[in-house]
Amino acid sequence: MDAPHCPSAPRAVPLTRAFAWFESAMRLFKQAPGRWCALGGITLGSELLLDLLPGIGVAAASVIVPVVECGMLLGAAAVDRGARLELRYATAAFRAPPAALAAIVLSALWVFAVEAAVAYATTGTNLLVDPSDVRIMPSDLLIFFAAASFASLPVAFVPLAVLLQNAPFGRAFATSVRAFTLNVGPLFLFGLFSFGLIVVGLAAFGVGLIAVFPILSIANYAAWKDICAGTPAS
Repeated sequence: MDAPHCPSAPRAVPLTRAFAWFESAMRLFKQAPGRWCALGGITLGSELLLDLLPGIGVAAASVIVPVVECGMLLGAAAVDRGARLELRYATAAFRAPPAALAAIVLSALWVFAVEAAVAYATTGTNLLVDPSDVRIMPSDLLIFFAAASFASLPVAFVPLAVLLQNAPFGRAFATSVRAFTLNVGPLFLFGLFSFGLIVVGLAAFGVGLIAVFPILSIANYAAWKDICAGTPAS
């Protein structure tokens, strides 16, 4: 069975559907927890290693890591239709057309821009230059992550639209924004859950993120399938 295609007009869903997205995420995660964590580890490791590059590390991570992360979206679609999760999905999104890659990167840069703006406004730090500025306190990090979680909601379905539907650049953004405006309540609740899981992952010295990342990606796929395809993940 092919991955569901997102129609031009996303539908509105009840607030409680946000719970079902995470239920679906846990169900798919439990089918291959080791491989899911491996994909999460690759994503986290990619970001940490790229951040170490002097001068261009943060910029490189902002462009490359979102594409690596899309491998978990592709993996979610594959597992949902009965296929086996494979580690090759970590690089699968890099083979997408240039316009699709541009849409993925631009949506990620929007989220980073909001996070960086909040960081500068609250602490005076420049995340692009020094993301490990000593002035950043743990409480500040929570504010940054909260800003990123909610800034991602309007563009959350852009990668799914270009990767699973082959949507053109502009239509992918239009569809994602339309889906958000129709579902502010459930997606806001999704953002709250996402932020909570990130906090849990960080509480374990960041190691927990290798499980949190795939769970959030699978839940994002389930939300897209529910809102845009009208077929809840089952």
